Amino acid sequence: MTEAGLHLSRMTAADLDEVFGVELSVYPHPWTRGNFADSLASGYQGRVLRDDEGRLVGYFLLMAAVDEAHLLNVAVRAGRQGEGLGRWLLDKVAECARTLGMESVLLEVRPSNLRALKVYEQYGFTEIGRRKAYYPDHNGQREDAIVMRYVL
Repeated sequence: MTEAGLHLSRMTAADLDEVFGVELSVYPHPWTRGNFADSLASGYQGRVLRDDEGRLVGYFLLMAAVDEAHLLNVAVRAGRQGEGLGRWLLDKVAECARTLGMESVLLEVRPSNLRALKVYEQYGFTEIGRRKAYYPDHNGQREDAIVMRYVL
């Protein structure tokens, strides 16, 4: 799929080093490379977004469960944030979930991740709950997760 110099394709094992590199650069508590490999091995829907020069711009991983898709991970390369690519990826998440016959998309986000919260809220995700002490935080502390849902 091509749009405005961007190319979305299925994430494969060959993408994992680059995906992990972006993950390390944008998250204070990143997934491991093994988390990505395990997700692909489990059959989850992974997509990578590349520019015309083949540089990785962003990615997402989506798990389908009954009638609800769970957005496990989504990121945009630090140098490309603020260009609307997160919203563009959410469009592709929704498209992928609809293709799988899902009725909604669920995700968790840190309350401290104000930029992501704003993007999700503007997209139409609504808070449906909280998971206490879900995320690791600094100095051995834990941070809650806001659980959000988008109805397709």
